[in-house]
Amino acid sequence: MTTKRILPILFSIMFLVMLGFGIIIPVLPYYAEELGATATELGLLMAVYSFMQFIFAPMWGRISDRIGRKPVIMIGIFGLSLSFFLLAFSSHLWMLFVARIVGGFLSAANMPTVMAYVADVTSEEDRGKGMGIIGAATGLGFIFGPAVGGIFSKISLEAPFYIAGTLSFLTMIFVFFILKESIQLADRKQRMKKRKRAFGQALKSPMAMLYFLQFFISVSLSGLEATFAYFAAERAGLNAVSMGYVFMIMGLASAAVQGSMGVLTKKFGEIKVIQMGIAVSAAGLGLILLTENFLTAAVFLTIFGVGNGVIRPSVSSLLTKQAKSGHGEVTGYLSSFGSLGRIVGPVLGGTLYMVWIGLPYVSGIFLSAVAFGLFMIYVKKNRLAIG
Repeated sequence: MTTKRILPILFSIMFLVMLGFGIIIPVLPYYAEELGATATELGLLMAVYSFMQFIFAPMWGRISDRIGRKPVIMIGIFGLSLSFFLLAFSSHLWMLFVARIVGGFLSAANMPTVMAYVADVTSEEDRGKGMGIIGAATGLGFIFGPAVGGIFSKISLEAPFYIAGTLSFLTMIFVFFILKESIQLADRKQRMKKRKRAFGQALKSPMAMLYFLQFFISVSLSGLEATFAYFAAERAGLNAVSMGYVFMIMGLASAAVQGSMGVLTKKFGEIKVIQMGIAVSAAGLGLILLTENFLTAAVFLTIFGVGNGVIRPSVSSLLTKQAKSGHGEVTGYLSSFGSLGRIVGPVLGGTLYMVWIGLPYVSGIFLSAVAFGLFMIYVKKNRLAIG
């Protein structure tokens, strides 16, 4: 199967996976409250999922290097389906936590394995394009999922979970029949001989700077997502409906630019794209402080989203090109650091917001500067050509 045929299949898979994930997002807080969850418990319910992904993404990446991508992708999607049905059947708060823990543990297999699959089937020249397509699919699924969840929640609060679980199960069947394995048997045997690296060893590797870059970018994005609704309500009087449109505009713009990653990376190279992405996202954070109405909120948030959106696929592309071990291992660590950022970001953003409403975005600019500096250290240390 050619790369031109495989990438649309991977796009469809990740779109459906994230569509199912997005369906439950607007419903889960209300569902948890019905079962007696406090605000703190709701926060823990959200955080435990990312924590499980932080812990287990590298493990699944390594497993995919050994046994193949397809079975691990199927395990990840099955985990999502199982967790959604467990959520639907929950009658006590502890059952919600079990469902999120199971879902986080198994679905941690999805992103690193799909990115490793892309690295397996694309040439270095087309690597950025492939990673961008996966990023676009993820973004679009996450945009349309909440809308679908909101519609079905009118039937009952359990309905979106049943819909998401069914959709994920059907996606797993789609993977079984349509997706071909990307690793040859000989490659698997060779990979199984390789010694796995511990987490501490990964931090000492030459690619550690790229992992930390992903962490800073993830902290910046998740911190903004956790606080911008409050900021826009206070500064511009925007309500929940308006904010939904603002984030949708940002998401569509981000997905569009990620879909164009092939053109960008071929013209400028991953290093310049990452530099531009950090600069543009930092500029967007600064402009957000000037938000006055719906239009400025949409434009400034979109500028940030476009900058942030091009960084991850470029980092994934560069990382897999530089990797000495299996693609699954390095993309697993990349996903792990992204998950860690999603744990730290909302807590840090909310804390800073309580000090001053603009502090999360000022801090985001600072983090962007740190990320830029770390990245340039990585480039010079590894003597990479810029452009």
